[in-house]
Amino acid sequence: MTFYRNGVWLVKGLKEYTKAGYEAAAKHFVPGDLDVNLKGKSFMITGANSGIGKAAAIEIAKRDGTVHLVCRNKDRAEEAKREIIAQSNNENVHVHILDMSSPRQIWEFAENFKKGNNLNVLINNAGCMVNQRELTEDGLEKNFATNTLGTYILTTALIPALKSAHGPRVITVSSGGMLVQKLNIADLQFEKGQFDGTMAYAQNKRQQVILTEQWSKQHTDIHFSSMHPGWADTPAVRLSMPDFYEKMKNKLRSEAQGADTVVWLAVSPSAATQASGQFYQDRKPVSAHLPLASTRSSAGDEEKLLTVLEQLAEKFNPNTAQSSD
Repeated sequence: MTFYRNGVWLVKGLKEYTKAGYEAAAKHFVPGDLDVNLKGKSFMITGANSGIGKAAAIEIAKRDGTVHLVCRNKDRAEEAKREIIAQSNNENVHVHILDMSSPRQIWEFAENFKKGNNLNVLINNAGCMVNQRELTEDGLEKNFATNTLGTYILTTALIPALKSAHGPRVITVSSGGMLVQKLNIADLQFEKGQFDGTMAYAQNKRQQVILTEQWSKQHTDIHFSSMHPGWADTPAVRLSMPDFYEKMKNKLRSEAQGADTVVWLAVSPSAATQASGQFYQDRKPVSAHLPLASTRSSAGDEEKLLTVLEQLAEKFNPNTAQSSD
């Protein structure tokens, strides 16, 4: 089955995920969809100092939105901020330093952020692909801690702020790689068998898609979506997947092309008319499963994922920890 999934995915990817795939899809875009003024609206983008996150931040800033860049590295974040302001002539760009692999930090950041800021749109873009199994200082596998638990905690903690805004949205940048993975609820932190960083990442991205579907049922007043940016030429791809990059570099999308659907989901009125909880590629909802690939999980496993994440998240929540002492 793995061989079949990978083969079907590669054929699909070469046709749809490349620069040529984007150019073909873009012929069907509605030209006025991004003609919006975002003055007075607040957007948070994680992992926004490079790649797709920064490209999305530039487009939002150009439309006069207030942008909150959530980044791990202060120097790179400040550099990105200067670049975004220079390209957009919009001074409403703010830097927040946060390590998305640290659950306690995320809780504390979200609580502090809510005290002084409004939030209309959350873009969960930060991610990592660590190719050796590595534990954080909290004893969590690093890919899982960043991509799944970090995304879960930040979104959960910010839902009250989103609910008090007009037309709130949450967009999670997933990956087409998740199409080759079925949720493995029995081994969320990759403790069994041989570790494969690419597959760990794909598993996390499958988990994000399931979270998006589940959140959309729980919080019907927020518009949730997940998306695949295609294969884009970003620093993360060059660093984490050097072999893939060397083979594909002439076919890869630009960062702006990779970010296009993120921006569309975050700002366009037409995106908000789509059903919440869907998975998108090039401004269209698409199936989150390859044909005949047996990647659908049971409702029980999906609910269990939420339960496990909730329990783990609460373990690191300073408010809960204090009240239980």
